[in-house]
Amino acid sequence: MSFLARHRIILPVVSLTILLAATFYMQPRAMSYFGLNLLFNLAVPIALATIAQMMIIMVNDIDLSLGTFVSLAACVTATFLNDTPLLGLLILLALILSYALLGAVIHALELPAIVVTLGMSFVWGGLALFILPSPGGSSPEWLRTLMTIKPPFAPMAVVAAVIIATVTHLLIIRSGIGTVLRGVGGNARSVQRAGWPVIRLKALAYGLAGLFGVLAGMALVGLATSADANIALRYTLLSIAGVILGGGEFTGGKVSPTGAVIGALTLTLAASFLSFMRLSPDWQIGAQGAILILVLTARLIFSRKGTGA
Repeated sequence: MSFLARHRIILPVVSLTILLAATFYMQPRAMSYFGLNLLFNLAVPIALATIAQMMIIMVNDIDLSLGTFVSLAACVTATFLNDTPLLGLLILLALILSYALLGAVIHALELPAIVVTLGMSFVWGGLALFILPSPGGSSPEWLRTLMTIKPPFAPMAVVAAVIIATVTHLLIIRSGIGTVLRGVGGNARSVQRAGWPVIRLKALAYGLAGLFGVLAGMALVGLATSADANIALRYTLLSIAGVILGGGEFTGGKVSPTGAVIGALTLTLAASFLSFMRLSPDWQIGAQGAILILVLTARLIFSRKGTGA
């Protein structure tokens, strides 16, 4: 079992390393500070969105509205947060609380999360269109500065990924509340018998997902300098793929925050790698899916070998 726990993070690391080596082989100039910055330019919002999805998968649910939610957060950031910061902050806090309330309602009424979140995707998308009917808005100056800062030894995207992985690892893997939240995904009845209010824990997990979703929207605006209602639609599937690629599973509360961040980096790098191969954008999504299937196949093979050992 200890081997299985270890390879949950080993395989994502190996897959990222192989893809990085292949990218450097095809484009040696990418092996520099500036090159890495270009390769992982959009890694931060994708990593934050992946962590948001991980919070939902951790409690045995799945969120099909995350992409539109991140888009809505981006629209709020590029308009209200830029023009009237206090009102923008209140709206973003309201969005986080709405996510927490959504988790509580799903648990209290025993609703299928996949259906509820699919319905909520239309709500978030409609609100985003109401705020920004056409692409526009502007990133707050402080946010643009934060996202484009150049640390001395590694690009901002890499530094931010390490920080995100460290913080979420401490929160979900090392802390007591994180252990209980993972317990909800593993065996909710046992957690309830131990005296923990599962409805509050579900609300907390969804609230954390909302927090990281909002941060993803803000980071995306800081990089893109503007927003639109469809800016992050792909993040729903990318975030699910990132969690699974990073060693997470749909059942049992089995997730890896560090692996999820590495999975997000791998997906970001895969897009750059496929561009270097001059593959048509129409084929790139399919190629990313093929990379995901290869890694999952390798994980399944190693899992069976570990169990047999």
